[in-house]
Amino acid sequence: MSISEAVFLGIIQGITEFLPVSSSGHLVLLQKILGISEPALFFDTLLHCGTLLALAVAMHRDIWNLIRRPFQRITILLIAATLVTVGIVLLLGERIEDAFVSGRWLGQAFLVTALALFVSEYLSRRPGSPRNDAEMDWVDAVLIGGLQGIAVIPGISRSGFTLSGALSRKLERNLAARFSFLLSIPAILGALVFQVQELYRISRFQSVNPATEGLITGIEAAPLAAGVLAAALVGFGAVLLMLRIVHKRSLTGFGVYTALLGIYVLLDQHIFHLVF
Repeated sequence: MSISEAVFLGIIQGITEFLPVSSSGHLVLLQKILGISEPALFFDTLLHCGTLLALAVAMHRDIWNLIRRPFQRITILLIAATLVTVGIVLLLGERIEDAFVSGRWLGQAFLVTALALFVSEYLSRRPGSPRNDAEMDWVDAVLIGGLQGIAVIPGISRSGFTLSGALSRKLERNLAARFSFLLSIPAILGALVFQVQELYRISRFQSVNPATEGLITGIEAAPLAAGVLAAALVGFGAVLLMLRIVHKRSLTGFGVYTALLGIYVLLDQHIFHLVF
């Protein structure tokens, strides 16, 4: 992978991580289009670390509030949702890696994301006042955490699914966005720890390709660093933009986009075979 390819994928990651369109799905699709064969899951995880840094900067006040008051209600609900996410990811197991490498379910997953966005916007407009932090309960946390666990599949948007879960439960839109983004922090950290452990088990941090020296999983250090930096810089702007969009606008436009993308992928997989 060249530096320019890594930067390009980092920019895509930064843009799509916090938009409800599946950053991992876009990375898998673009890696197929560009013909990049290096291990997709590890590179994707590192790019998520770049957007994690952007999120930490953009939401530093919320994070600091959680640190100052670790036993407040929202913290406990975040922990409960995270535990549900971990349970589902463990159940999916090796199917996750296969989904990244093959892109087999990419089209269907994009369509599932679109459906979730359409349904949640409809349910969020049911009669009744939106629920605030004090009214959020265990059912909300379990549902949102479960949806985040399912969203490890490429094409299913993590932010889209968690936002959909929150909005369908009629949580305030600002609360839905904050909870979704804060919940992504332990999820990204957990994915990184898991992937690093797996990498160490398989290769002891040596190159998977013996023909290349000083590499990690066949990708040089410079492209890795460039991709992560690009994801962090672009992600910072994306998270601020997304917070405004969720608060004031509908998510159905993103649903239309992911639906069209899903249809394109399915047509290519079964008819045109230009990429798949």
